Amino acid sequence: MNVLFLDQFSELGGAQRCLLDLLPAIEERGWSARVAVPRGGPLVELLRARGVQVDEIQCGPYRCGRKSFADVLQFAADVPRQAARISDLIAGMDLVYVNGPRLLIAAALATRGRVPMLFHAHHCIEQTSARYVERLALRRSNVAACCGAVAQSLRIPEDRVHVIPNGTADLGFVERRFDALRIGIVGRISPEKGQVEFLRAAAVLNGARFVVCGAPLFGDRDYYHEVLRLAAGLPVEFLDWQEDVASVMRDLDVLVISSRREGMPRVLLEAFSAGVPVVAFPVGGIPEVIEDRSTGFLARGELAATLQEVLESDPQTLREIAQRARREWERSYTIAKYRERITTLMEQCVPRAARETAAPPQRSSATQR
Repeated sequence: MNVLFLDQFSELGGAQRCLLDLLPAIEERGWSARVAVPRGGPLVELLRARGVQVDEIQCGPYRCGRKSFADVLQFAADVPRQAARISDLIAGMDLVYVNGPRLLIAAALATRGRVPMLFHAHHCIEQTSARYVERLALRRSNVAACCGAVAQSLRIPEDRVHVIPNGTADLGFVERRFDALRIGIVGRISPEKGQVEFLRAAAVLNGARFVVCGAPLFGDRDYYHEVLRLAAGLPVEFLDWQEDVASVMRDLDVLVISSRREGMPRVLLEAFSAGVPVVAFPVGGIPEVIEDRSTGFLARGELAATLQEVLESDPQTLREIAQRARREWERSYTIAKYRERITTLMEQCVPRAARETAAPPQRSSATQR
């Protein structure tokens, strides 16, 4: 089976890591993968290092979250060019896998039901107009939703939406002492991830050290400077972006997810794997993973109040929470389970006759990267 993957970013966010995690399973099944992404970025280099054929497609840049009028105009101008590019790339393909919403409309216009399309929904779309356009683009498509909350937000027929939770590699469980807690937030620095709220909580807490691990990907520089300003004078360490998430987790006692809008964050599952208790707001798919005060802490009020509760918790209580979270990861969120679920759905999207007769795709005459 020949699969064309489309991704809206060439930076490494959670969705892009999900794509990288999936590619070994594609190879194991004897399928062929081709990926189209925007110019440059670490995703391109990682794909090429794995021997994956990479093509360029223009997408943005647009701001994250709510879009400006200028973003909307640029998007409208980009879609016809994107659709034409995808039309060139789908020759010989059995499935188009759209890993994020920004290329969804162009993919729907290019395929027009001629090639099956699978959309991987990693989060809920914020703007009402964008959700409406998304539903129109998904009229002929199947959807892999990362959690039940994202699946429900799509409002398309249930038989075409398949909830497939993220999975992560085993980062290695570490038994912690839980004294002099080191509390961290890990991920890209942007308004929707809530580093400002994390630092406001840190400012009123005593007896802990704090870590901000991440970088302002996708152009959130103004927010990054606000984060730096709020951290001044606080016991906060900045680690910048770290590729080795396992080493970051080894040095944390508690992970905070202060997002107010989420799908199913990979870092939550990584913390479960590593034995790091999680404090998070009950948004998106997070309550589908965390059982409050059993496998983690759900902050239903002020973040600082929940973190104060953690600081006052008995270390044995925190160890038991970490152990239960680890068992939950082993039961439901390993990378092997994720790969099996996604590839099974991909097979279901493609008629059996097409899978059995598929030939390797011809290289495009366009310039390869």
